[in-house]
Amino acid sequence: MFYYVLKYVVLGPLLRLAFRPRIEGLEHIPEEGAAIVAGNHLSFSDHFLMPAILKRRITFLAKAEYFTGPGIKGKLTAAFFHSIGQIPVDRSGKEAGQAAIREGLGVLSRNELLGIYPEGTRSHDGRLYKGKVGVAVMAIKAGVPVIPCAMVGTFEIQPPGQKMPKVKRVSIRFGEPLDFSRYAGLEDQKAAIRAVTDEIMYAILGLSGQEYVDEYAVKAKAAQAEQPRKFPRRPR
Repeated sequence: MFYYVLKYVVLGPLLRLAFRPRIEGLEHIPEEGAAIVAGNHLSFSDHFLMPAILKRRITFLAKAEYFTGPGIKGKLTAAFFHSIGQIPVDRSGKEAGQAAIREGLGVLSRNELLGIYPEGTRSHDGRLYKGKVGVAVMAIKAGVPVIPCAMVGTFEIQPPGQKMPKVKRVSIRFGEPLDFSRYAGLEDQKAAIRAVTDEIMYAILGLSGQEYVDEYAVKAKAAQAEQPRKFPRRPR
């Protein structure tokens, strides 16, 4: 109930008014039945803008940190994400990945829309990074289509570290559904799930026009964080 109050009465109309999103390809979202919407992830605002323009409810796998923050702010954030039906996912380790897949398959088994960011985290520099294979495993196991999605302009309105977004127009683009039925039964084959994931990322790239980096975003972030320690500034 609270989800629909936010979507249609409070947050949805406000987001549409402030950011005036240009929407392309909305007809590719099925009116019923299970499907995965796989998108790039440029900004915290992505969590709200895409659900606001979809007619159907969509459930995202959200990082567990949104549900475990300290103090009053942390509790309010957790309550908000729980109230809009988001599922906390621990992103550390292989077992955590398996848990995320189980949660995602549960959503799909109820014939709902599942939202996922295959990069696994927000892009720290606006580029598109290598996708993790969980999205492929879920698509093959559940036998559902994957709709690629590109958020365009959200990095500019709210890059990582910026608390409040700038009021500026953005675009949300959906591509044609991708059918991976030819991979049925191959969800345990590394080559198959890598091929499916790469096809999804290529479709997202075609919609977003981003520069692509064939490296996991988490690894790239870690390397960037190490740079100041490796190359300290010399005292003047």
